Amino acid sequence: MATADELTFHEFEEATNLLAETPDAATTRIDQLTPQGHVAVTVGSDIGYGAEDEVEESDKTALLQDKQQPGVWTFAYYQSFFDVDTSQVLDRIKGSLLPRPGHNFVQHHLRNRPDLYGPFWICATLAFVLAVTGNLTLVLAQRRDPSIHYSPQFHKVTVAGIAIYCYAWLVPLALWGFLRWRQGIRERMGPYTFLETVCIYGYSLFVFIPMVVLWLIPVPWLQWIFGALALALSAAGLVFTLWPVVREDTKLVATALLVAVVLLHALLALGCKLYFFQSLPPEHMAPGPQTVSLPTHAPLPPNLPLSTALS
Repeated sequence: MATADELTFHEFEEATNLLAETPDAATTRIDQLTPQGHVAVTVGSDIGYGAEDEVEESDKTALLQDKQQPGVWTFAYYQSFFDVDTSQVLDRIKGSLLPRPGHNFVQHHLRNRPDLYGPFWICATLAFVLAVTGNLTLVLAQRRDPSIHYSPQFHKVTVAGIAIYCYAWLVPLALWGFLRWRQGIRERMGPYTFLETVCIYGYSLFVFIPMVVLWLIPVPWLQWIFGALALALSAAGLVFTLWPVVREDTKLVATALLVAVVLLHALLALGCKLYFFQSLPPEHMAPGPQTVSLPTHAPLPPNLPLSTALS
């Protein structure tokens, strides 16, 4: 009579022979003993090796779909727009400073992940630098001419902040709305999202920060050269980024839109130059010594000294 070990060996030998005859077969469970002490072998030719992985992936997908997205009025919704590191911000700043044809800022730098961190701090820094350099210009003018009486103009901080933030939000909003409207007319044209448009404009303003600092040089023609160079770099970045979107439209609409974008950018730079770096207003000039001249035929008062009358 055969022992249990011999029966087990015999079952394994049968399983080996069965697998040799059907190479495509697979065993799913070979270590579980049946109640009678035999080894259970399952043979099948259509069993996939990645079935368990597919089940796990489907479970993860179902969990992600069941997870509710944060609402618009929650802090978690806006937290994702500030989830960027320093290397990403520096890469996007470098991309805005070095525009070139065929190099799309959205595709090569944003990569479908627009952020509000960079545009927010770029606008804040530009507004602060504008106000400070505008006041420093008057301080330097007072040092060159001691007759100038200067008082700090703190209202320039408010004016700069309102002007910069309104431009960085209202102009992209108008541009995005116009492109969305044109998308209904020209279905092939796909505009950027609103956040991508805000991100484009926000990073395009970075080049104005060093331009404003260089405007402290009291040479008018050099200030205009710095302004024209910064405007050319910033406007070129906008044109190269918007061209893939507007080129599907008619030639007239595409040209008019890009010209309007450049003109609005030029008006921003010109307004900053004329308002924050204007010549000293007359009320800040010290009044000069006033002299009283008497007509030659007028009689002299009796108590007026002769030296005063002759002068």
